[in-house]
Amino acid sequence: MRKLLLTGLLLAGMAMAHAQHSVTFRIRTLPSYHKASEALFLAGSFNNWNPAQPMAKFEPVDGGYSLTVALQKGKYEYKVTRGSWDKVEAGSNGANVANRVVEINSDTLIELSIAEWADHFAKQKVSTANPRVKVIDTAFYMPQLNRYRRIWIYLPESYASSKKKYPVLYMHDGQNLFDEATSFSGEWGVDEALDTLGPKAEEVIVVGIDNGGDKRLNEYSPYDMERFGKGEGNQYVDFLVKTLRPYINKNYRTKKCGRHSYTAGSSMGGLISFYALYKYPKKFGGAGVFSPAFWVTPQLFKNVPLRAKKVKRNIYFYAGMQEGEGMVPDMLAMFELMRLHSKADMTTVIRTEGKHNEATWRAEFPLFYKWMFTKKR
Repeated sequence: MRKLLLTGLLLAGMAMAHAQHSVTFRIRTLPSYHKASEALFLAGSFNNWNPAQPMAKFEPVDGGYSLTVALQKGKYEYKVTRGSWDKVEAGSNGANVANRVVEINSDTLIELSIAEWADHFAKQKVSTANPRVKVIDTAFYMPQLNRYRRIWIYLPESYASSKKKYPVLYMHDGQNLFDEATSFSGEWGVDEALDTLGPKAEEVIVVGIDNGGDKRLNEYSPYDMERFGKGEGNQYVDFLVKTLRPYINKNYRTKKCGRHSYTAGSSMGGLISFYALYKYPKKFGGAGVFSPAFWVTPQLFKNVPLRAKKVKRNIYFYAGMQEGEGMVPDMLAMFELMRLHSKADMTTVIRTEGKHNEATWRAEFPLFYKWMFTKKR
């Protein structure tokens, strides 16, 4: 079945604008404890949410900080960081704040005030993870990348009292999946969602892989990137298939056949989820491709037709209309390529109100999960 679900605006009205406008961001106030020596960066939908992009670094100006960028007409989301997502701006008492939003129609000056930094309150955060969420290892070795990474696991409620075997969903950006205390911009609430779905969908084990911080963009990209450097996505996907998956299958009661392994993620995590299924079509039974950053690797559009016919499993494409002008067209272009060259069972969901943030993906996750795992499918 191939289904295209559009909620809201017709795509025919989405004309792309090409005029560049000069947009200046000025930070006027900062927390009293902020150290002047620390660099400030702008991360947003215009630079794939890179928290430390050199070209998006603020410079000291007139007692404040200023950054000027060239942007096309359109709506953008963004936040200010000190070089990483654990050092992102926060609200009163360190609370997560929604992405800032700006709509650009002309040259624009935007003045900003930063209330707090999230890491200043890090020790005060309370864990929201379900007791059945555990950290397998704080430094699990990734031989393909010669790095170490924290790995999480969620076990279904029936796991301890049964001898059942379960499918496994491998998800990226593990910091943001289960626990508000480790998230940098809110959690997906994966454990809460699965606990409330009950008998409506099949129980699964969920494995979360933390992202690599400043290596995130590289690890989640299968190709070298003009703006962000070397792509390490092939090695990362090899780690999933050749190292992590065998470990999980050996140590937990899993359904070991490839069609019972799944992968999902958002933004760059959506890109690498799609690529994992594309590269290893017999090792994954489906992919949840949320807000995929296809624009980062245009090579993928050229290469997909070469192997797409081998992809015969399930793909859930999702994007929001508030994520930037290129998100929905790029995702639909990939959907069309797959539709032409693959027999995969796919659905494409577009939400008018959808934004590029964890709150949006948290709301969409149960819908993806029921589509992918409902027993009647």
